[in-house]
Amino acid sequence: MIEIISAGMLSTIQDLGRFGVMKDGFTQGGVMDAYSTRIANKLCGNDANAPVIEMTMLGITAKFTEEHIFAISGGRFDISLNNKPIRTNKAYSAKAGDVLSIKVAKQGLRCYLAVAGGFDVPLFMGSASTNLKINVGGFDGRKLKAGDTVKVGKASKLKNIEKRELAENTHDRIVKIRVVLGPQEDMFSENDLALFSNQRYTVTSDFDRMGIRLWGIALRGKEKLEIISDAITFGSIQITNSGMPIILMADHQTTGGYAKIATVISADLPKLAQVKSNDKINFEIIDVDTAEKIANKQKKYIDRLF
Repeated sequence: MIEIISAGMLSTIQDLGRFGVMKDGFTQGGVMDAYSTRIANKLCGNDANAPVIEMTMLGITAKFTEEHIFAISGGRFDISLNNKPIRTNKAYSAKAGDVLSIKVAKQGLRCYLAVAGGFDVPLFMGSASTNLKINVGGFDGRKLKAGDTVKVGKASKLKNIEKRELAENTHDRIVKIRVVLGPQEDMFSENDLALFSNQRYTVTSDFDRMGIRLWGIALRGKEKLEIISDAITFGSIQITNSGMPIILMADHQTTGGYAKIATVISADLPKLAQVKSNDKINFEIIDVDTAEKIANKQKKYIDRLF
C-alpha cells in the first residue's frame, strides 16, 4: 500500500479507459497520456492497462507501507525518494517507510506513477478509471486527498531492476500534431483546410481533461458550422461558430453539435496531454493508412521493451 501525505493539484486513479460503453452514454475516459502510462507499467512488469496515478502540474507525496517496485513516466517533474533526486522512465525499489515526493512539473503537464502489481481499486464498467463528473471509478470516484491509503495488487518478481530504464521524455512548447480529416471536412473550403494546417495555434487557458481550446486565425466554413449532434471521440477537433478549434480529450462528452474538421491520430494524443497554456500547435494532415502505420510502430516499440 501507499499512504498519501499530500495529494497535489489533481491526482486520480486511471487506466486506459472504458471500451464499448459510448452506446450507453459513457465516455471512454482513462489516462490522458496512454504512451507514458504504458511505459510506466512496462518498467514495472505490469500489463499495459494496470491502474496508475495520474498527476497534473503538481504531484503527490506518499509513503510506502511495504516494499514495492515503482516507476514514473510522462512530463518531467521534480521527484525525490527520501529526499534524494530520482528521474522518470526508470524503475526503482522502495522499502517500507520510504517517502516519494513528486513536486512541480518542469516540462510537460502530467506524469504517471505505476507500481508493480498495479493499484488495486474496484472496477466500474470494467475499468479502474476515475470519472469526476459522475463520481465513479478509481478511489471512491474522486481525486486523491491527504490521508488516503491506496492498495497495491500482487506483483510478479522482476529481475535486473537497475536495467529497467529508458531515456526521459522530452516536451517541446511548439508541438506538431498529426491529424486525419474529419467527417465534416466538406463543410470547409480549400482555403480553410490550408489555413488549418499552415497556421500555428496557441493553447488558451481553457483546457482540462474534457478538451483544449485553441486560438488563431478563424476558419470561415462554407456555411454555419453547427450540425445535428453526432458521435465524437478522443481527439475529435470541432470548429465552433467563432472559427476556433476545440480538441476533445479523454473526458469528452459523447456527442457534439459542431463540425469536426479532423481527428488527432492516436499516436499523437499523448503530446496533447502534456501541453500548457501558451504552448503552440501546428497541425499536419495525413491519411488513414499512414496514421495506422505510425500507431503500429509505436505499439511494437513498447511491446518489445524489456
